[in-house]
Amino acid sequence: MIDLRQLQALSAVAAEGSVARAATRLGWSQPTVDYHLRNLDRLVGADLTTRSTRGSKLTTAGALMLERGSEILALSERALTDVRDLAQLGRIRLRFGTFPTAAARLLPGITTRTRELGIELDATLEEVSPLVTRVNQHMLDAALVYAAVGYQLPFRSEVHTTRLFTDPMQLALPEAHPAAQRQSFDREAMLALSGDSWVMGSTPGDTLDDLVREVFLAEGHQIEVAIRTDDYSVVLGLIAAGLAVGIVPSLLGTRPPEGVVLRPIEDPRFARELILAAPAGPGGPSAAVRQLAEAVRRSISALG
Repeated sequence: MIDLRQLQALSAVAAEGSVARAATRLGWSQPTVDYHLRNLDRLVGADLTTRSTRGSKLTTAGALMLERGSEILALSERALTDVRDLAQLGRIRLRFGTFPTAAARLLPGITTRTRELGIELDATLEEVSPLVTRVNQHMLDAALVYAAVGYQLPFRSEVHTTRLFTDPMQLALPEAHPAAQRQSFDREAMLALSGDSWVMGSTPGDTLDDLVREVFLAEGHQIEVAIRTDDYSVVLGLIAAGLAVGIVPSLLGTRPPEGVVLRPIEDPRFARELILAAPAGPGGPSAAVRQLAEAVRRSISALG
C-alpha cells in the first residue's frame, strides 16, 4: 500500500529538482527522502526518478505517479480539513460548482438547505465543460452539470454521477414568427425551422447544441447560427428582437419576456439531465455530497 510520505517525497523532488533540496523543503533528512523514494520504486516496480550531478528529475512513470499522487495528497488534506472543521465547528465546507442557469434559480435554495445540515458551500459558477474539468482534477468536491438525454460527459472513472432531474427544453420564437401560433412542435415542425437563424452556446462541448445540429444534419439540413452566447437573457433578447430562434430550459421559468413565445417540444430527446458529479472512492460519494444531492432535489421540487 502506498505511504503518503512516499508521495510527499516524490512531489518535493519534482518541485525542487534534487533530493537534498526536497529534504530541506519537507524538513526531513536526506536519507529519509531516499528511503521513501526507494520503497515507492519497489512498490510500483519501476524507477520513478533519475539522478545526475545536476540533480534529480522524474521519469515518465514518475510523472504519472506524481499526477495521481497529487490528487491523493490533495484529497487526504481535504479530508483532514473537513473532519477538523466538523469536529471543531460542527460544520463542513464543500467546493461546489454549478452552471449559471441553475445558479439563478436553484443556488439560493440549495445554500439555505445545506446550511441547515451543517454544510457550507464555496460556490463556483462556470459552464459545463470547465466544471467537468475541475471535477476530474479534484478541484471541486461536487458540481451540478447537465447533459442532453443520451449524451455522456467526459468524466474520469472515479467520478460518481447522480441524475437528479430531467429538464425539458422549450422552443423560443419571436412572437411575430409564422410558426408561433403552434402550441407545440413535433419533429416535422422542428425541421421546418431549418431555414431560421439560431442562437447557440459559446462554450464548446455543450451537448444540447450538439443535439440540435445532429437532429437537423440527420435530415440533410445545415442550420445557420446567428450568434453564440451562454447568457440566456441575451438569448431571449435576441429572439424578442426577431433575430433568431433557439431552445431554452424549462428551469428558466414559464414567463418569457415580451416578444417571445415558448412552446413545448414533443421529441423527448430535447431535454437535459441535471447531474451531480463528485469524485468518490469505492464506497461512493461522501455523506456530505449525498446530503447536497438531496438539497438539490428539494430545491428543484420547491420550484413547482
